[in-house]
Amino acid sequence: MTHSLKVSLQASAVLLASVFTTACNRADDPGVEYAPEMYSSIPYEPLKQENNNRVNPMGTNMRVPAIGTVPRGKLNYYTHIGKDDIATAETSLRNPYTYTKDNLQEGQALYLRNCQHCHGEQGDGQGPVGVKFKGVPNYSAGAYKTMNDGHIYHVIQWGKGRMMPHGSQVNPEERWKIAMYVRMLQQGKGAEGMEDFLKAQGQASGQNSESTDATNQSPVQEAQANKASDTPGQGTEARNGTAN
Repeated sequence: MTHSLKVSLQASAVLLASVFTTACNRADDPGVEYAPEMYSSIPYEPLKQENNNRVNPMGTNMRVPAIGTVPRGKLNYYTHIGKDDIATAETSLRNPYTYTKDNLQEGQALYLRNCQHCHGEQGDGQGPVGVKFKGVPNYSAGAYKTMNDGHIYHVIQWGKGRMMPHGSQVNPEERWKIAMYVRMLQQGKGAEGMEDFLKAQGQASGQNSESTDATNQSPVQEAQANKASDTPGQGTEARNGTAN
């Protein structure tokens, strides 16, 4: 028997033995795991539980949050106001932002992005969706013309009637600025009435019930301090919770 033939037979025997060995394994047996550290992390991972954690209580990797902990960006400042209690929102909520051109322009951008498809660009309820489904209010007519900032903020957050809640889509700062822009649309002049509206707000700033109330806004200021807007294009400075 030549050397090459002998080597070929040996290789064939090894290959055949491997096939039979593999065929005899259980279907759920992964076999030998090479470098298991590449698959299973040696350090504890909070969102993955493979072995009993010998450090934390109950052997779990995840820990119970400290009492009073609030998830970042999830603090709801007005949970004491029921979602259907608009009357309380009207009297107790105060807009922590002043009426400036910059704030109104940000409110306009947010309104056009999130609201105009139903409420219309002019706030007359004639948006593409509003025309089809009907029943969308005209901000400059009837009782809608007198809605204050707290009322508008609350409805944006919790919804009303067929309007779904938008609290998850726009953060508190953005809701207040949308409310500002809606207040301007109540005048029935659309975006063209911004300058006149700002002049009127400036003249009434001393008696305006919508101006910043520092004693009422301390929870907002503390919770939103140093937090920039989460919406791209809405500014990079930390302005939430303080009057601009």
